[in-house]
Amino acid sequence: MRKIKKLLLFLSILIIVLTMIQYIQTRLPIGHRIAVLKLTGVITNPYPLVNKIESLKKSKNVVALVLRVDSPGGSVGASQEIYRAIERFRETGKPVIISMGNVAASGGYYVSSAGTYIFANPGTITGSIGVIIQHIAYRELMEKLGIKATAIKTGKFKDTLSPFRELTEEEKKYLQETVNEALEQFIQAILKYRKEKISEEKLRSIADGRIFTGERALELGLVDALGSLHDAIEKAKEISGYLDAKPLFIQEEKTLLKKLIGTDLQEIKLINAHTPLFYLMRY
Repeated sequence: MRKIKKLLLFLSILIIVLTMIQYIQTRLPIGHRIAVLKLTGVITNPYPLVNKIESLKKSKNVVALVLRVDSPGGSVGASQEIYRAIERFRETGKPVIISMGNVAASGGYYVSSAGTYIFANPGTITGSIGVIIQHIAYRELMEKLGIKATAIKTGKFKDTLSPFRELTEEEKKYLQETVNEALEQFIQAILKYRKEKISEEKLRSIADGRIFTGERALELGLVDALGSLHDAIEKAKEISGYLDAKPLFIQEEKTLLKKLIGTDLQEIKLINAHTPLFYLMRY
């Protein structure tokens, strides 16, 4: 009986030790590491992710980054901040491998296009290359309720997109010029790293907001290969030259609200907003 107890105790200790070793191998930056980061949900506040990328860039143990993208996009500025952070990481000579999940569309694709190599699943929804500004006017409803709104402004465009009145033709033209400019930025951001994969002519012909499966995106040259997160990690080892590197999974920081309902107040606010400029796939 004592021998059985000792054996059980030994096995228990062995399991604990092995679990601790596995935790250390996947969570602590010891030895050569392939950092694995997640970008999930609507892109609103870029700084938590940007700060992590900057920190990993400085780590001597991190030899490559795999960014798992599962996002329909978000605000233009936030998407551009993350794109630039990926560029800065690449400037150190370390590769950034993109692994697309269920959705990597619009701003999600904008961010992905900065990667060294892009993987998508065959059924990943990507593309949606375009820009959107939405406007909802409540004027008629307000009038029925007997409510009037007055704006004291310094210029004719200062209250453009106000929900209390319709847009003028001049404002529509001005807003169209703005989204066209943001689209041009999107196109140039893609061509910066993918002009060998897709021509400018072809890119412009599909940059009309349409979505693609990962399989179709591969045919078009928007992604480099079909594969999973595991494939992306293996590719990171290959390109970095560190075949012995182990994955380092960086935990995603979630607010209590995001843990409970899968989103946070910033995402809810952005999804229901009507004034920002979006690289966002509407759904």
